Amino acid sequence: MDEKFFQQLFDSFSQKLEQTGHPLPSVSIVAEENSDPYRVLVSTILSLRTRDKVTLERSNALFEKAHSFKELEDMDEEELAKIIKPVAFYTKKASDLKNIARIINAEYDGIVPSDLESLLKLPGVGIKTASLTLNLGFNKEAICVDCHVHQILNRLGIVDTKTAEETEKELRRILPRRFWIPLNEVLVRYGQAVCTPVSPWCSQCPLCSWCPKKEVEKSR
Repeated sequence: MDEKFFQQLFDSFSQKLEQTGHPLPSVSIVAEENSDPYRVLVSTILSLRTRDKVTLERSNALFEKAHSFKELEDMDEEELAKIIKPVAFYTKKASDLKNIARIINAEYDGIVPSDLESLLKLPGVGIKTASLTLNLGFNKEAICVDCHVHQILNRLGIVDTKTAEETEKELRRILPRRFWIPLNEVLVRYGQAVCTPVSPWCSQCPLCSWCPKKEVEKSR
């Protein structure tokens, strides 16, 4: 698999998404409006295990109340939890956001750190959240692997991995760097619109003729 192969792959995904008109993921919409790393990091944390519509609504509601980590740290934790409810694990996320705000204010002068190592030290921030923050908040090359990226690339036989972490490591080895930033956005949309986790729309996929459909038990 060379750069030409991946270009053709991305072109196929993008052309199909243009036909479906499927919207951008919530964090991408937040970043399009304002790519402030504060907003990207916070909305990414809220997005974990949460529908895009809810993420976008609750992110915007929070940003109306707290425009910076200083204002976020000053906010009452119970009030914060009420604002972000019903995102998944909203009480835990409220606690994490308060702690993140405290650390960033104390150690980074209220500015989101722009390196992977520092981001991963923040409470509630894993490799996916850190990578997406680098991508959308700083336009830095990092591979963000969520469930859609992991599942689609395994279905296609491009990787043979058991976990998202393994997929991320394998992609670092085989994926040309210019595809690192758009990878997550394109495959998340494709996973929502076509290559869905359950019963994917294989009949509508331009890659159907050669896709091995690994572990696909039922398709449409």
